[in-house]
Amino acid sequence: MKKRIQNQGEQCECRCIHQNRVDAARDHALPSRENEQLAALFKAMGDPNRLRILWALDQGEMCVCDLAQFVGITESAVSHQLRQLRQLFLVSNRREGPILYYRLNDSHVSALIHMALEHLREEP
Repeated sequence: MKKRIQNQGEQCECRCIHQNRVDAARDHALPSRENEQLAALFKAMGDPNRLRILWALDQGEMCVCDLAQFVGITESAVSHQLRQLRQLFLVSNRREGPILYYRLNDSHVSALIHMALEHLREEP
């Protein structure tokens, strides 16, 4: 039975369930663990300072001191952000003497950032 509801711009003007579409979405749904991991990844990339760090690392390796200077926050704050990014496998590091260099973990991280930026820059 279709029931007329008030149009609120983002809703249908009538209530009806297309069960085949609901079933198809359920069949294609991510497992809960992957859904949570994906949400955590986007949440991490949604922080402006972490995104600046990832953007800088897209150009090549940098140490905490360099990243702090670039982002304009303390080295301690950068270390905290890098720890979160490392836990999500977005960045990795290597030590060269006393200096710890960070880099993007793989090309997928760069591709995610560039694809999102391309989407933002599209003409409507």
